[in-house]
Amino acid sequence: MFKKLEEVVDRFREVEGLLYDPTTIADQGRFRALNREHADLAEIVETFARYKAVGEEIVGLRELLRESDAEMRELAKQELPELESQHRDLIEELRLLLLPKDPNDARNVILEIRAGTGGEEAALFAGSLFRMYCRYAENKGWKVELLSLSEADAGGVKEAIALISGQRVYSRLKYESGTHRVQRVPETESQGRIHTSACTVAVLPEAEDVELDIDPGDLRIDVYRAQGSGGQHVNKTESAVRITHLPTGVVVACQEGKSQHKNKATAMTLLKSRILDAMVAEQHAQISADRKSQIGSGDRSERIRTYNFPQGRCTDHRIGLTLYKLEAIMQGDIDEILDALATHYQSQLLSGQESLA
Repeated sequence: MFKKLEEVVDRFREVEGLLYDPTTIADQGRFRALNREHADLAEIVETFARYKAVGEEIVGLRELLRESDAEMRELAKQELPELESQHRDLIEELRLLLLPKDPNDARNVILEIRAGTGGEEAALFAGSLFRMYCRYAENKGWKVELLSLSEADAGGVKEAIALISGQRVYSRLKYESGTHRVQRVPETESQGRIHTSACTVAVLPEAEDVELDIDPGDLRIDVYRAQGSGGQHVNKTESAVRITHLPTGVVVACQEGKSQHKNKATAMTLLKSRILDAMVAEQHAQISADRKSQIGSGDRSERIRTYNFPQGRCTDHRIGLTLYKLEAIMQGDIDEILDALATHYQSQLLSGQESLA
């Protein structure tokens, strides 16, 4: 492990030098990538420096234990256990920091929420989920940009798509992909029976232009008149855009803006993110073949969580976590769930490394 840490320190210094190189600054794609790498390595380097500093203090205190001065020996004896405990904690922290990084962790995300089984109640719940994530993003200081919204007749949403921008958004939300189930008594239910509905959530890492070089010849772009409410431009101008990526069959559409140009740009952002997501899913499938117990594969057919309103309960089925604070969760207080998922994933990676050691 310590050899690896020294290699990280060497690479950190190398990256630091490259960031000041004019040729690197001129290549913005490479500059952004090196900046991200620098930030990731900095945490490891700083923690390793603290580990070595504490180690030097421990050596000094152990030398004091051999001093003839009784007062100095007693002082060293009192301080040593706390420093040794810090030293052990820093070793564990370094082990976690050296785990393989998800290259998408620093990215913004495309959040897609769709009503599933359950009709009107599913649409209402989809709207509630979308508000939950928006409030969580607000609490984190992230920016939410609505890309597409299809409202249901009785309230709620059939589909909501948004770009969430901020610091390490994907690292926090990447385990949210899957089927979210709700159990509650609908407002239209006269006999008080509990209904079960479901929504699907997809969290896609935002693709950068420098990564996906899409051949314009592989695209079919259709324009048409927007449907539904939305002002005077609806059904009067061909502002809506639908793009089909012929090699993969991926189709995206956008009609939120009044400008065809803006809708096309938004649709291209969605298209690139979905193609990147397909590439990530393929990578996860390869990893899962070797480590079947790994969570977070992004399989949206999996029922990952149940929100039970009569009991005020939220259960994440992947890790067996149940919290009786549903009202707070629906207001965006989901850090406890996300922390537990991240810890579970890290422990699996650690156990995988130990089994290979």
